Amino acid sequence: MSLTEVQFEGASLQEAPARAIAGRSPWQLAWRRLRSDRVAIASGIVILLLCAVALAAPLISGAVGKSYAQQFRGTGVTTYGLPVGPSNTFWFGTDNLGRDIFIRVVYGARVSLFVGLSSTLIAVVAGVAVGLFAGFYGGVIDGVLARFMDTVLAFPYLLLGIALAAIFGPNLLMVIGVISFFSWAALSRIVRGQTLSIKEKEYIEAARAIGSSPFRIMFVDILPNVLAPVIVIATLLVPSAIVFEATLSFLGVGVVPPTPSWGNMISDSLQFYQVAWWFLVFPSAALLLTTLAFNLLGDGVRDALDPRTERIFAARRKRRTLDVEQLQATVAAQEAGPGAAGMVG
Repeated sequence: MSLTEVQFEGASLQEAPARAIAGRSPWQLAWRRLRSDRVAIASGIVILLLCAVALAAPLISGAVGKSYAQQFRGTGVTTYGLPVGPSNTFWFGTDNLGRDIFIRVVYGARVSLFVGLSSTLIAVVAGVAVGLFAGFYGGVIDGVLARFMDTVLAFPYLLLGIALAAIFGPNLLMVIGVISFFSWAALSRIVRGQTLSIKEKEYIEAARAIGSSPFRIMFVDILPNVLAPVIVIATLLVPSAIVFEATLSFLGVGVVPPTPSWGNMISDSLQFYQVAWWFLVFPSAALLLTTLAFNLLGDGVRDALDPRTERIFAARRKRRTLDVEQLQATVAAQEAGPGAAGMVG
């Protein structure tokens, strides 16, 4: 490039309009990284579709003209009393009582998502509050709350769920209460550790110096800085809660029939899976799809909220660009002739 060309380009840059530099918050950067994760986006779409199906369960039931407890004794079972397989009338087949499995799977999604989301919400609120108080105040309060967390984490929660069901009877509120009680402690321990570290920062000392109250410091200065791990753990608590509800229902101490739950549907199918595969496959597939989608979304959210993953994504993009350039060079060399191809190799 000659000196004249350099001067011309320099003059063009000086005459070009100034472009504002837009700053990006950490949440905007995290969203940009999350959008580039195709698996996480696909998992989020699946979760949204499941939520839409669960909310529209009464509409779907009215559209097909079947309810989750309706028994079709004439067309839903064979002359030998066995379930009927998938057909135009029963898309997912029927169960041992002649009930439509498709409608029951749809209503089972309502139960599973309601239990998973509500128990996770309760656990997040309780875990964040206890973790903030324990980490911020320290001393005796921290010691008592930390030992309480250890006790909760060490307790066999499945035995407690069975014991409470034996005492008060199985019901949905009991399931939500047990899951919430045993989910908050792990989250609270992480929030406590983050709070112990953050409260020693300079801006916290500055907040104390200007007379900020402890509640303001905890919920305005510290809480926004611990939201990233809280969000990640919350996305992973939802599938754990769904599986735990299915386990309790499978054991007969969760959702009470005829209310459908994927767990009690799987339990009912064990006596018929050799002659009615659909009875076991469809509720199991729904449970697998839901938990897998939440786990993959949680992994994607964790990677997006970790600033170190920006270098990983940049390396992937660079490697992908180099692969494309090498492929284009190879194709061009092959078209030019065998001598040029040898030079590229």
